[in-house]
Amino acid sequence: MESHGNLNPLKLSIFILVSFEALVLANGRVLLSKRPDPTDAAAMSRWLASENSWGVLSTISSDLGGAPFGNVVSFSDGIPGKGRGIPYFYLTTLDPTARNALKDKRSSVAISEYPLGTCGKIDPENPKCAKLTLTGKLKVVDSKSTEAKFAKQALFSKHPEMKDWPEGHNFIIFKLAIEDIFLIDWFGGPKPLTVEQYLNFKM
Repeated sequence: MESHGNLNPLKLSIFILVSFEALVLANGRVLLSKRPDPTDAAAMSRWLASENSWGVLSTISSDLGGAPFGNVVSFSDGIPGKGRGIPYFYLTTLDPTARNALKDKRSSVAISEYPLGTCGKIDPENPKCAKLTLTGKLKVVDSKSTEAKFAKQALFSKHPEMKDWPEGHNFIIFKLAIEDIFLIDWFGGPKPLTVEQYLNFKM
């Protein structure tokens, strides 16, 4: 067999590509930063928000008499590796989530470490597999604001296909104005963490 050092450039490229794809398949996606220490609640929560690309967004259902309605949605808190902690969403009123938010802004988004592939073989509900719930108000971002420009860049850099979603579906940029943070990343219950500590953490 040829050693890696003796592979010709084509074979070496194929080897690297296969190895890279294996890493992606094993871990779900390539992580941009190392998993923080569980004792650092601000670092862990911001890492979860930055590294993840989707979560379960729950709103108050106007169609179901005020029952909670959870929906899997894509989100981004900034350009990959440079997140700000505030989740942005690209939603259409053809979907119940956006319609609900326009009538009642109360919402929460739940994010798990499990899709990142860093929990190993433990169950997603195991406290050592971190989970984050951000609760607040789901608000429309002014389409003419500088924030909307930032949000689009954040969303489209993490979810490129969004740029080609049908214009006729009238997608709207929303953001979650965070009011409460619930983080479990080890045994002993939720970690105390204020919104200010969360938002002011430097990645």
